[in-house]
Parts: sequence; C-alpha cells; structure tokens
Amino acid sequence: MDYALYAALLGLGLFFGMLLLLEVGRRIGVHRLAQDPEGARAGFGTIEGAVLALLGLLLAFTVSGAGTRFDLRRNLVVEETNAIGTAYLRLDMLPSAVQPMLRENFRRYVDARLKVYRESQGPSAFAIGLATGTRLQGEIWRQAVAAVRSDGAPPQAAVVLLPALNQMIDITTTRAMATKMHPPLIIFIMLFALALVSALLSGYGMAGGKSRSWLHMVCFASIISVTIYVILDLEYPRLGLIRIDAFDQALVDLRESMNRDIQNPRQK
Repeated sequence: MDYALYAALLGLGLFFGMLLLLEVGRRIGVHRLAQDPEGARAGFGTIEGAVLALLGLLLAFTVSGAGTRFDLRRNLVVEETNAIGTAYLRLDMLPSAVQPMLRENFRRYVDARLKVYRESQGPSAFAIGLATGTRLQGEIWRQAVAAVRSDGAPPQAAVVLLPALNQMIDITTTRAMATKMHPPLIIFIMLFALALVSALLSGYGMAGGKSRSWLHMVCFASIISVTIYVILDLEYPRLGLIRIDAFDQALVDLRESMNRDIQNPRQK
C-alpha cells in the first residue's frame, strides 16, 4: 500500500475513533450525572488536565524531533552533493590519461545515487540501489588509488584526492542511517492511545451540556489527527506528501555540470 494512503487512513481512523470516544465519554458522563450529580465531577478536572497535558507534551516533543530529522535529511543531500562535487573537481590532479574512466564512473555513481532515493520503493529496492552505489564506490576508489600511484601523478594528488573520496563514501552511510532514524514504535502507540483516552475524557467533561457541541468535537478530533498525520509524514519524507525531493535538484545540477564537462573538456 502507498505510504501516503496508509498514513491518511491512519489519520482518518484516529479522527473517527476520537469522535466515537467523545460520544461514548459523553454518554457515560450523562449516565453518571443522572445517578450521582455531585460525585460524577469529583476529581475529574485533575485527571483530565493531566492526560491532556501529557498528550500536549508528547505531541510537542514528537513534532520537534520529526522537524529536526527532516532538516537533517535535507542537509545531508546538500552535504553529499558537495562531497561528490569536490572529489570530482580534484580529479584534475591526476594525469590526463586516467581521468576519463574515473569521470565516467563518477557520472554513473551520481545517476545511481539519484535513482536510489527517487525510484526505490520498499526496503528491498532501496537495498539493491545502495548495493549498486557501493559497488561503484569500490571501483572509483581502486581506480583512484592506482591513478595516484601511476607515473606522472603529482605527489600531492593522494593527499588531496583520497580524503575527498573517503568523505564522499562516508556520507552515503550517514544518509542511509538517517532514513532509519525514527522514534521507537512505542512513542506512536502512546500518541494514538493518549489521543483516544483524551477524547474519552473530554467527552465525559462535555456531559453537563444539554446537547452535543459538534463544533468542539470535530475541531478537537481534527486538530489532534492532523498533527499526528503531519508527524508521520515528516518522519518519512520520501514517501508521504511532505517531501525533500526538491533538494535532489542539487545532485541533478551536479550531474548536468558533469555532462557539460564531457562537451567542454578542460584544457591540460
């Protein structure tokens, strides 16, 4: 199932679940008030306030964490683009004879990196895409090591090029791990559970009115459901409606500059 649809169904399920529990809580409250008008409210405000405060606190921390991780993933796209671009430029330090093959592998590598995040859907496809990039990394590294040791390579070529390649390789692991950085499942279970419990208690608190306040019920359920949906979307910015795909343009621009390098090779 498409993740955006799955998250939307979760949000809708939570919305209608909260509406149902608001009504259930209200009916329980009406029944209690009819049986014991004085005792039905004893200590209720303290409990309701504590549960709602806990829900608000958990929502605040989860939204903040999801936003931080979202920004981290966007920044890593830029960092990887810079790392690849730097390593590619430093190929100029190598003898002209060994540069074409390395530059071609760099182009294939950028294509592979774009494909793994743009087209890989599901863990198996993602793993295959990462394996392709890893294989190209190994080829580039071996060719670069051989190139810096070849006749005609300046002594400083290894010092300048190899650290840049190492950084280019390391950033892929950082990005791969960043895609797996999410709150523990128990946090999301607590969010849903607290939202439903708060709906039940809020419905109980509305029992004193002569009729239902649908405006309050719908607004309360909508705000909580939409907030949790946004959290889920921020946690998976390659799958939902909130995406970081626009930042891939940096890698696309780098790839286009490599194409221009083919058409207008540098003069040695």
